Amino acid sequence: MKITKEIEKLEHSAAKLTVTVAKKDVADSYNETLGKYAKNVQIPGFRKGHVPAAVLERKYGEQIKMEAASDLIDKSLNEIFKDETELENRPLPYAQPTMDEMPAFDVSKDFTYTVKYDVFPKVEVKDFNGITIKEPQVTVGDAELQEELKGIQERNAVVIDKKDDETAEKGNIVTIDIVEKDENGKEIASTKREGFVFTLGTAENVYKIDDEIIGMKKDESKDISKKYDKSEKDEELAGKTKNYSVTVKQIKVRNLPALDDELAQDVNEKFKTLDDLKKDIQKNLEKAKDRKINEIKINDLLSQLIEKNQFEIPASMLNAELDGRWRMMAQQFQTTPEELDRMIAASGQKKEDMLTQWTGDAEKMLKSRIIVDSLIRDKNISVTPEEIEAEYQKIADENGITLDEVKKHYNDARSKEYLIDETKEQKLYKEIFAQVKVSKGDKVSFADLFKAN
Repeated sequence: MKITKEIEKLEHSAAKLTVTVAKKDVADSYNETLGKYAKNVQIPGFRKGHVPAAVLERKYGEQIKMEAASDLIDKSLNEIFKDETELENRPLPYAQPTMDEMPAFDVSKDFTYTVKYDVFPKVEVKDFNGITIKEPQVTVGDAELQEELKGIQERNAVVIDKKDDETAEKGNIVTIDIVEKDENGKEIASTKREGFVFTLGTAENVYKIDDEIIGMKKDESKDISKKYDKSEKDEELAGKTKNYSVTVKQIKVRNLPALDDELAQDVNEKFKTLDDLKKDIQKNLEKAKDRKINEIKINDLLSQLIEKNQFEIPASMLNAELDGRWRMMAQQFQTTPEELDRMIAASGQKKEDMLTQWTGDAEKMLKSRIIVDSLIRDKNISVTPEEIEAEYQKIADENGITLDEVKKHYNDARSKEYLIDETKEQKLYKEIFAQVKVSKGDKVSFADLFKAN
């Protein structure tokens, strides 16, 4: 097929493609379509396959032209977009070319048509001047180690009932029946709650009556008047006084195991002593700290690159991302996207408002991905089979599993491709961090480090 093309770049990463197909190919396409009609159309008074062309053209002329034109468009677009030299001008997979109007089709003339579509945004990141990455200063000390050990104790604790004559204390697990009373001392039936379980002294108690329950015994009942501060986050409670009737139904205590070699062995047979467990915890805390700091540095870098390299995200790309997030949310609710639409509407919310709230984050994520992809391509970053083998070993060491188990996990092509892409990205970041200024940031506690976005 003899075709000529002209591509014009438009705003927002869109393109306008004008294609002209030579008149010989136009005539061939028309004759081919006419031939199909001649073979398959049956008209009274003529045998199937023997209807004269003139009769077909009188009856189906415009339809034949439309089909011939559509075939020409499909074939010519396929030929253009399969050309490896036109990679950057290919439409996005979720942005099919659109045509404002179908042009006239004349068998004796060249056929020219124009389509518009979104393309992958092109960005050239060359200037890293002025970029400064601040690296949080974090120390993993004894406090973090003790916090982890405390968590291990609690996960291995034995929960037992307290004796009937023993009182509730901070840290005990209590089960209560509770109901709110009105100003006349009458129970408000809609507020009645039975079997409410929480740990005294924690944020689990939405009523915030921990102090009032401490000292009570099993089966003891008590009327409580609670005045809530105006700064209370719960608007239903802020600045109000509530009257409750509470009955303690059960009091349990956690018996924490001793921090000793036996506990270490219970956690994992690979530990022989408590010191072995502590060393492993320390090592894992350091790794978690390093991963989080690296994540923060990457996010800082990408935010600055986005700011220095302004470009627009195609509407079709953003819509596809938002649609993907909506479908993922539906999966989390174990329902369909359509049913999720109905659920959200029934709750008084609007899907459009939720998508609008997601837009800023979605745009930043897409721009980050585009910048990273562009840099990997421009810098020709690749990974060798040996580097992937090293990644397998690293994953095995960090997770305490065998190399064969890791390879089995990455056995399918999709998972392996994900690992390859991740390895390329980390090589890219390592190269960039060597080019930009990385300075010491503020001192941050280990706990606050993981609160950072």
